[in-house]
Amino acid sequence: MRNPLLISTIAGAMLLVAPAAQAQYKVVGPDGKVTYTDRAPSTTEGRTTPVKSDTGRASDPSLPFALRQVATRFPVTLYTTKECGEACAQGRSLLARRGVPYVERIAETSEDREAWPRLVGGSEAPVLKVGEQTLRGFAPLGWDETLDVAGYPRQSLLPANYAQLPALPLTERRPPPPQERAVPQPAAPQSDTRSNPSGIRF
Repeated sequence: MRNPLLISTIAGAMLLVAPAAQAQYKVVGPDGKVTYTDRAPSTTEGRTTPVKSDTGRASDPSLPFALRQVATRFPVTLYTTKECGEACAQGRSLLARRGVPYVERIAETSEDREAWPRLVGGSEAPVLKVGEQTLRGFAPLGWDETLDVAGYPRQSLLPANYAQLPALPLTERRPPPPQERAVPQPAAPQSDTRSNPSGIRF
């Protein structure tokens, strides 16, 4: 049974935050400390790179037009970890059953784990983000009601050949540092045995 008060609260929150998504930035300060922020930092604060944005799959031409409209207004991102096991599997299953196009971001590295609470607002996994509405932990009723309010259909409208994209890293991966090439050492000079047949060295 749906809770009318909960649905109206979710709907109001979605309408307030739907017009613009918040950007996320990673800042590496002069001391090497990494911080995450929603505002665009100045160049004096350190090296800044944008965290991968949650664009959803609204631009996928294979989506039906009505579903593409919903995905444009309320893109869906599923945040998972390598350790969340059954809960993450159930979350994926719910989205697949309803035919919700989504992007999955998985935390795998120590840098991902450090960024996780800053990006999702807590330590629970999985996390579902519908537009700017964030649901931490797998709760089928809450997930279904939030997707209902956003306008996602209960039954899948995805084409038969639709394929879910592989999970993406939670944060940008740094390229490995270039390896220094060993400088060849000059070979030791060899003595000329022709001018010194006995091999005596002076």
